Amino acid sequence: MLKTKIGTFESIFIILSVIIANSILTLPRIMINKTNSATLLNIIFITIIAIIIGLLIIKLLKSFPACDIIDISEYIGGNVFKNIIGIIFIGYFIFSSSILLRNLCEGLENVYFQMTDIIFIILLFIIGLCITNHLKFNGCIKSNSLILPIAFISIILIFFSNFKNFSPQKIFPLLGNGPVNTFVFGLTNLSAFQGILFIYLFPPLLKEPEKFKKITTISIILTGIYIFLCVSIILLMFPAFYSTNEIMPLYLATRYISLGSFLQRLESIFMLVWIMSFLSYLSISCKFSINIFQKITKIKNSKPIINIFGLLILGISLLPKNLSISNFLETTIINNLSLILFIAIGLGILIIANIKRKKFQKSG
Repeated sequence: MLKTKIGTFESIFIILSVIIANSILTLPRIMINKTNSATLLNIIFITIIAIIIGLLIIKLLKSFPACDIIDISEYIGGNVFKNIIGIIFIGYFIFSSSILLRNLCEGLENVYFQMTDIIFIILLFIIGLCITNHLKFNGCIKSNSLILPIAFISIILIFFSNFKNFSPQKIFPLLGNGPVNTFVFGLTNLSAFQGILFIYLFPPLLKEPEKFKKITTISIILTGIYIFLCVSIILLMFPAFYSTNEIMPLYLATRYISLGSFLQRLESIFMLVWIMSFLSYLSISCKFSINIFQKITKIKNSKPIINIFGLLILGISLLPKNLSISNFLETTIINNLSLILFIAIGLGILIIANIKRKKFQKSG
C-alpha cells in the first residue's frame, strides 16, 4: 500500500489529470452537444455545484480523519462491503482509463499512423504505464506535477493564439435550448468533474491534511477554468459539425496557430504534451487502483500486480470493435458511471457512515 505522502500542489494536479485526459478527446464536444450555445454558462453553473459537492464531501469526511472511502466502507459493512466498494472503484478506474486509451489511440491512428495496427499504438502506452508504475509512487506523482502544468499552459496558449478566430455570436442565445436544458438536464455535465473521485482516496495520503479543503476547492476551480477554455476554443471557432462530431477537436484548433514565419504547424508539439499528460493520467489511475487492490487483499508487494493490471487495461481497450462503440462507452457509460460513483455511491456511503457514528455516540 502507498506509504508516501503527497503534497498540496501534487494533489491538485492528480485531480486535474483526469480532466486534461478527457479534454483531449470527446469531453468538450459532449458538453456542447448537450447544452449548445449555453455551454459556457452551464460550465459556470456546474462548477459552483461541484464546489458545493466537494465541500460537502470534506465536511462528511471530517468525522473520519485519515480514512478514505474504502476504510469508511469497512466501518459501515465490514470486509464484505469494503471489498465490494473497492472492486467498484478499481473497476471504474480501469474501465474508464482503458476506453479513454482506446479513443486516444484511435485518434492518433487517424492523424499520424494510418498504416499502423492500433494494437501497437496501445502497446506503447501499456509499456510506458508498466515502467512508470514500477517506479516509486513519489516519482510518478512528481512527474505528473511537472507535465500537467505544461498541458494546462498549452490550453491557455491555444485559447489566446486563436482569439482572433473566435466568433462571439456563437454564444447566443445565451440560454441555448432554454433554462431547463441548461440548468437541469445540463447537470449531467458534472461528469466533467470526475477528478473529484480522488478526494475520496486522499485523506490517508496527504502530507498536510489541514489543507484538504484548499486542495479540493482549488482543484475544482482550476478544472472549471480548464473546461471553460477548452469549450470556448471549440464553440467559438468551429461550426456545429466540428464541435459535435470531429475526433480530437482541440487538435484541429492547434493547426490555426502560428507564431511568426518560423514557428508554424505546432500541432505536433501540443500532441506530444497531451500524450505525456495522458500517460501520466493512465499511470496515476492504475497506481490508485493497485493501492485499493492491496488494501482489500492485504497484499504488501505491488510489483507482481502491475503487469497484470497493465494487461487488463490492454485487454479492455481492445474489446470495442470500432470507434463508434468506444465513443458510446466513453460518452454514455463512463460519464454516467462517474456521476453514480462520486455522487450517489460516494456521498451515500459518507452520509450513512456519519449517521451510524452519531447513533453510536448517542448510545455510548
